[in-house]
Amino acid sequence: MNLKKYRVLVTRIVRYNLKIIFAGKFFWFLLAAFGFFAFFMFQQAWNRAEINEGSIYGLLLFPCLLLIFYPVVFGIQNDEDNRILEIIFGIPNYRYKVWGVRMLMIYLANYLILILFAYIARILLYPVNIFEMAAQLIFPMLFFGNLAFMFSTITRSGNGTAVIMIVMGLLFFIVVGGNRQWANAYWNLFLNPFSIPNDIHPVIWQNTILKNRLFLIIGSIVWLMIGFLNLQKREKFV
Repeated sequence: MNLKKYRVLVTRIVRYNLKIIFAGKFFWFLLAAFGFFAFFMFQQAWNRAEINEGSIYGLLLFPCLLLIFYPVVFGIQNDEDNRILEIIFGIPNYRYKVWGVRMLMIYLANYLILILFAYIARILLYPVNIFEMAAQLIFPMLFFGNLAFMFSTITRSGNGTAVIMIVMGLLFFIVVGGNRQWANAYWNLFLNPFSIPNDIHPVIWQNTILKNRLFLIIGSIVWLMIGFLNLQKREKFV
């Protein structure tokens, strides 16, 4: 196979997988994410609240998690509904070749969307570094995205996984949100790296951010590997 045919084949595979991943209800999740983002921006401007990089990160965090929600939570269910789950199980090491590529495409697409959202915030609210802002948001997106992927391989149901993720997210937000000390801990999944506490030395804060990002990356890898191992159990899915 020459280079031209290989490029055409790769392009077709990417388009096909993107159509499966982002088909159906993803447009509505994208519209909802932008709607929440626009509402939060309007609220900040209307209340004349202090706007800085930390507040922009906070505005983008919920839309960031909403963007990853549908393609990961309902991914396996969409394969089953489209009757291609049996087909991809016939591909050797399919869990790495198919879902590994899909997860990569999901995060790349959502990263570009976050850059667009950050650019809108830069124009309307505050001059942030859009690439740095989007890159920082990728860490919680990876953690929650891979965690949702792992649960989807266990429940094999998009609705079941959605309920689990929503309940876990609300419980964590309630527990951490009411305790300032916990909110600034490195294991806080919603830690805002652009919001520097007044009572913490900048060097200590930088170490906290580094530990937090390492914690999120390690957790993301663990959830992804467990999900891949669960996909190895073919009899549970077909």
